[in-house]
Amino acid sequence: MITGIDHVQVAAPPGCEPAARSFYGGLLELAEVDKPAALAERGGCWFAVGDQRLHVGVAQPFTPSAKAHPPLNVSDGGALETLAARLQAEGYPVQWDDVIAGTARFYVHDPFGNRLELLAISA
Repeated sequence: MITGIDHVQVAAPPGCEPAARSFYGGLLELAEVDKPAALAERGGCWFAVGDQRLHVGVAQPFTPSAKAHPPLNVSDGGALETLAARLQAEGYPVQWDDVIAGTARFYVHDPFGNRLELLAISA
């Protein structure tokens, strides 16, 4: 039976790697992981998110995902606010959403227009 999620993937246009590394690796501070050699020639890049992976895969034609999104856990509310400020300072507007009690969260779009959810769940 299913025991978990190995990875999620967002799509990006050809040539996306520098912007993906800047956004996911730089701003979000995710560690890049090596792609298997057989897949590296396809482009894109992979990042570690805890025990899971976030794959930025090349799609042609490319269409960003405006509704579907990977939710990324942040350690706590203070870190979430710091991350929101960092993203906004770099020109990535965030949209806060307090619809779920006990959860601080916001949405942001990556450089390719894909929607991401970042959240910190109160204990």
